[in-house]
Amino acid sequence: MPVSVFPEYRVASRKKENFSAFYGALVLLSLHWAFILYINSSYLEQFVSGKIVGLLYVISALITISVFLYATHFLNAIGNYHFIVLLTVLEGAVLIGMAHAHTATWALPLFVLHQAIVPLILFCLDIFMEEMVGEEEQTTGGRRGLLLTIMSLMGALASLASGYIIGDGIPNFSFAYTISALLLIPFLLIIIGCFRKFVDPPYHNFDIIRGFTCFWSQSDMRNVFFAHFLLQLFFAWMVIYTPIYLATVVGFNWKEIGEILFGGLMAYVFLEYIIGVIADKWLGEKEMMALGFVIMAIATSWFVFLDKPIVTVWMLAMFITRVGASFVETTTEVYFFKHTGGKDTDLISFFRITRPLSYIIGAALGSLSLYFFSFELLFVLLGLLMIPGLFFAMALKDTK
Repeated sequence: MPVSVFPEYRVASRKKENFSAFYGALVLLSLHWAFILYINSSYLEQFVSGKIVGLLYVISALITISVFLYATHFLNAIGNYHFIVLLTVLEGAVLIGMAHAHTATWALPLFVLHQAIVPLILFCLDIFMEEMVGEEEQTTGGRRGLLLTIMSLMGALASLASGYIIGDGIPNFSFAYTISALLLIPFLLIIIGCFRKFVDPPYHNFDIIRGFTCFWSQSDMRNVFFAHFLLQLFFAWMVIYTPIYLATVVGFNWKEIGEILFGGLMAYVFLEYIIGVIADKWLGEKEMMALGFVIMAIATSWFVFLDKPIVTVWMLAMFITRVGASFVETTTEVYFFKHTGGKDTDLISFFRITRPLSYIIGAALGSLSLYFFSFELLFVLLGLLMIPGLFFAMALKDTK
């Protein structure tokens, strides 16, 4: 899921060839990311218990937030192009290290680095995109929907492929991490070939106190922030705990898990672009956002009743949860960006923190819950956590 970026980065130049290059780079990065997204937690379980896995995600998220708060210092010092090249090279080296790590001493720090680097690469890509989009806010829904759809399609295909590569025997994750690293090579070539002459706009440093004050004083921004945070909390729990649950509790092999994840993620592919266009032209965001939270709450809590390893049943259940998530993801992004402008950099900075913040709270809460509840009840708790999102959505002033 892409990390939002300051609208002030938008400038007048719009090169069609750069748009094509951008989407090509996005496809490759999405494949790279999704190829290992759902196997990371199971990879870590080779070295630590499932209860410790959540703690590692918390550490990664803390690093991400810390670097993010100072990201503009890096951008002002070396520029967005050099920053993304540096991050990409580092990410490739980290993944090769993870592929060949045989002890927790190497595997765990490398994972923490990987988890912290990816959001920063997405952040740099968004700067390129916002520069090309310019001020065409009337197309925000369509463009954001298309962006999310591309990433979702690549995510679905990559999840299916990684499941087949790991196979139905004793899981061996090395090949998947190697492929993920190799996908960065053509990605880096596109960045070097098409964006090396990128002209950086002025980057304004983020003031956390001013940002919080500005965010809290505007009820609509506050409500959409909390709605988006709950969505990211849902993503965090699904990424961390669903693969472990399917593999160790229900009893699926990784080929079957890949098929289940593919089926679920296709909901984003079918719906997100359409939802974005509808939000631009016909219907406001709040109703679709509220509907999404209702679907997520009911469908996720029903996981507790699915105790048989039947691929089609789990695929359908996962698809329904993602139908709800696709409504919430698209509408929260579209609503937020329709209500912000170049003067709102502190607001947008706060909005962008929701993803790593959700990993801190979600992973910590999930790990703590496993000490008191069964794995099945973890998804009931997640369903209950989605209910407040309905009220946040309905409290918004609609755009239609």
